[in-house]
Amino acid sequence: MGKVRVAFFDFACCEGCQLQVANMGESLLDVLGAIDVVEFREVMSEKSNDYDVAVIEGSITTPHAVERIKEIRKTAKILIAYGSCATIGGVNGMKNNFDLSDIRNYVYQDKARFFETIPTRAVHQVVPVDYFVHGCPVYLPEFVKVLKCALAGIPYRVPDSAVCTECKLNENECMYDKGITCLGPVTRAGCNSWCVNNGNICYGCRGMVTNPAENGAKDILEKYQIPLEWVENKMNMYNKAREQDTERNPDGKKC
Repeated sequence: MGKVRVAFFDFACCEGCQLQVANMGESLLDVLGAIDVVEFREVMSEKSNDYDVAVIEGSITTPHAVERIKEIRKTAKILIAYGSCATIGGVNGMKNNFDLSDIRNYVYQDKARFFETIPTRAVHQVVPVDYFVHGCPVYLPEFVKVLKCALAGIPYRVPDSAVCTECKLNENECMYDKGITCLGPVTRAGCNSWCVNNGNICYGCRGMVTNPAENGAKDILEKYQIPLEWVENKMNMYNKAREQDTERNPDGKKC
């Protein structure tokens, strides 16, 4: 039996998550023996319409993108949404706060009529997704784990506890104790509290936990006299496209 053929595709994104993979070095050796990368614009010029696994970065923001992702889904036996733009809409979702014609005119001005646009959607809001790798950028140990699960045909379940649980395990001082608003209490874990470990806050790039501890979160906000609107505005940075999600659970069938 030949190697599993893997293709990487990008839609509306900065391609930073693909760059993560390109720079992952020895960690990639764990899986390279089992796969054959047939398309990956960041690192190779070759292209292929014959692949088993499609790794998708980026959100869906144009009619052309809708048709393209549908064609990729028809070909791929397994589709992996990769990075916040693909899994929850990401920063591109902020476009959904505004009238689309105003946004198009602002960006393209007198050429706006040549550029169609639609509300930003995550990949699973357009086609079925088998595996999700959340994050902006992705947490590489999780990506390797997901890819191994996909190759073995076994499920990968994205953690559905708050990032705060990982922060405590890593013995981080709570950002709220420093007087800083952080989205750790309502954001799903799985990144090993990567940002907070390095002195930053959690921005919610992995999406919301299914059942956030609303009362506990409100108690924290009241204790530190932080307006709820601040948290809502921060969540808007990555999670605005969540409003488009009315038909399918954000975690899909295999995460």
